[in-house]
Amino acid sequence: MSGDAKRSQGAAPPLEYSLLLTATLCLLAFGAVMVFSASSARSLLNSGGSGFYYLERTVIFGAIGLVVMRIAAVRGVAAVKPLTPLILLSSIFLLFAVLLPGLGTQVNGAQRWVGSGFVQFQPSELAKIALILYGAYLLSAEPRRARSLGGLGPYLLIVGLSVLLIAKEPDLGTAIVVSFAVCCMLFLAGVRPRTLAPVGAVIAVIATAMIAMHPYQEARLTGFLHPGSDTSGSGFQAKQATIAVGSGGIFGVGLGESVQKASYLPEAHTDMIAAVIGEELGLAGMFVLIGLFGMFGYAGLRAAHRARDRFSKLLAAGLTSLIMAQAALNLFAVLGLAPLPGVPLPFVSYGGTSLVLTLAAAGLILNVARRPARASARSGSGRGGRAAAGGPARLRVVQGETRNERVIRAKRGATRTRRKRAASGTSRDSGRRDGGARRTGDRRRRRASR
Repeated sequence: MSGDAKRSQGAAPPLEYSLLLTATLCLLAFGAVMVFSASSARSLLNSGGSGFYYLERTVIFGAIGLVVMRIAAVRGVAAVKPLTPLILLSSIFLLFAVLLPGLGTQVNGAQRWVGSGFVQFQPSELAKIALILYGAYLLSAEPRRARSLGGLGPYLLIVGLSVLLIAKEPDLGTAIVVSFAVCCMLFLAGVRPRTLAPVGAVIAVIATAMIAMHPYQEARLTGFLHPGSDTSGSGFQAKQATIAVGSGGIFGVGLGESVQKASYLPEAHTDMIAAVIGEELGLAGMFVLIGLFGMFGYAGLRAAHRARDRFSKLLAAGLTSLIMAQAALNLFAVLGLAPLPGVPLPFVSYGGTSLVLTLAAAGLILNVARRPARASARSGSGRGGRAAAGGPARLRVVQGETRNERVIRAKRGATRTRRKRAASGTSRDSGRRDGGARRTGDRRRRRASR
């Protein structure tokens, strides 16, 4: 094994990789603890004596998700890129299938799941990742599509179809999250805001129509705009969430001591888990939660900025925007800054499909962060560029060097180059002077001899 290979294996991972992994694992552990705290009372009432029902399922789904995340973090981007069309077609097929009366399972008035019992799958969670994958796949293969609305037409049609199917379930919160994440990825791909302005107007009209078609969504919007108008009806959940967060104070009432989760706060272990965190851990716990998501968002966008190719860059940016948009929408709703969207808090809320696929998305971002552009560039220059195009087996990765160190090394090289040029120029000038002096002396001697 060469010295470069040994240094590559022993080098520390990039900063963004470490931040992503730390934030993901902390959020996952934080979520398991809070799911148990928020659901223990409900588990005792529903399962007849066991308060660990939701915790056990969270641990199982979390273990599956961690295995998927590990696989995706090692070879995820290279493996998933050729499968992108198949993943997209499968997600659209499942979005159609979930709306069929015999296949879809209805829970609380929404038909969002396929299957029953422990084996339930939510197609909209797969569709979120599939749309980001396909956008990165298309815009990396044909960057010129980002220059006009006509070039983006096929992708926007597929996004529009998927969003309409998701809203039909109905799941307007997930539709909003997908739309926001796709817009962020398109902006990072070079699409101008004025190009998407007509699309935004169409989305606003469709969203207004969808809200008008579903009375409970209209009631949620009314409860947000007028929170005190119906505190026992449409505004009940939002009001109880506000009470829970306000009751926590700075340091909370203590872990497991929440009052709101027992019978006042609906869906305390899923959509409203942030309200339980605010009540039991207070403002300090909310700051920790927001800080972990901020760390994840910073590291994900940093990984996208340093990605080795356009597909990886767009994929990491799109998936990071997807997770951050969902987290922001959930937290805004709990704090009374947005209508209740009905979306879980990523990594923290209870949910099987959501947790596994969110961890899979985190694994793809980790894979991008694991191998930044500087590694491929140096390895390619070492062997005529073959390693950058051939594959990871030929890479000579040089890690552990910060940006400041690279700048200092470049400045030192430039200084050495200038000194060598100056020295060579001085020697040439002195040689010219010596030659001129010799010629002058020869002429004087010839004159004296005459």
